Amino acid sequence: MNISEMMLNNSNSSSFNYTIDAFKQAIYPVMYLFIFFLGAVGNSLSIYVFFQPSQRKTSVNIYMQNLAVSDLMFVSTLPFRASYYLLGSHWIFGDIVCRIMTYALYVNMYCSIYFLTVLSVVRFTAIVYPFKRWKVTNMKYAKITCAAIWVFVLAASSPLFCKQIAGYSNPDKCLDLHPESTDILLMMNSIVLVVGFILPFCTIIICYVFAIRALLKSRTPQRKKMVSHRKALSTIIITLILFLLCFLPYHILRTVHLMLDSWSQNNLSVHKALVVTLCLAAMNSCLDPVLYYFAAENFKCLFALCFSAHAEVPISGAVSPNSFTLLCKVSSQTLAKGLHIIEM
Repeated sequence: MNISEMMLNNSNSSSFNYTIDAFKQAIYPVMYLFIFFLGAVGNSLSIYVFFQPSQRKTSVNIYMQNLAVSDLMFVSTLPFRASYYLLGSHWIFGDIVCRIMTYALYVNMYCSIYFLTVLSVVRFTAIVYPFKRWKVTNMKYAKITCAAIWVFVLAASSPLFCKQIAGYSNPDKCLDLHPESTDILLMMNSIVLVVGFILPFCTIIICYVFAIRALLKSRTPQRKKMVSHRKALSTIIITLILFLLCFLPYHILRTVHLMLDSWSQNNLSVHKALVVTLCLAAMNSCLDPVLYYFAAENFKCLFALCFSAHAEVPISGAVSPNSFTLLCKVSSQTLAKGLHIIEM
């Protein structure tokens, strides 16, 4: 390569960096702060409701509690990410915090995927085999499963603490891909893509197809069972939308981005698309409370009760918090007799 070609390549690289940096600085701060606000409020309220003494303890709620904790931990890192781009891609918090940012992103992403996968398996067993007891729906097993997911994801993500992968020789830089680390990241992505996305995704699809098939085949004229079936189908649709919207586009674009020459001007559109899909992946942390609201045991009732207890006007103007709690319990017990849905 002669001097003129080197100068041309350097010029193209500088132009590419300037363009993509400007795009990130326009998109990331707005999205990260938006997700931070919604995620902090939604997950804080969810955790508060989950740990109410009157909240029913089920395997579903245990998995959702852990998912909410993971989301809240992640959204707490977003102001640091937003500040980096607001300062013109200038990192001021040090090398260790920089690596923690990348680590927290992927810990949350794959904890979310695994918790959603386990919830899918629980729903599958509860809907397709409503009269059988499985370990996955057992409270003790649920706690062990959550602990195993945390340990596995935390350990598997530990290479992101390595300076060669997530560290920067320039202390002002952070949160960007190392051009010299592309080969290592491509190899890691191949493993993570299969273990962390494709296998869980296939499990979710299989569980939901058979669950929907069982629900559609069911002919139950009882109103209580129809309500339970409708709730289960709504939960399945919401969870699939979350998974397809937040995780599928990011994993596709990340793989394409690593396989191509990431720093070529010709692939600028791919890099910009990756920025958008990363925002969608992060948005999962503020969309999960929608799932809790429609799927968690007693969540709607307790959520309303928590606010009515501090409101000046009681619910319906006449219902006391104690009677409202009793109403929630009676309602959930009635639904439980319908199709064992509460253990989904």
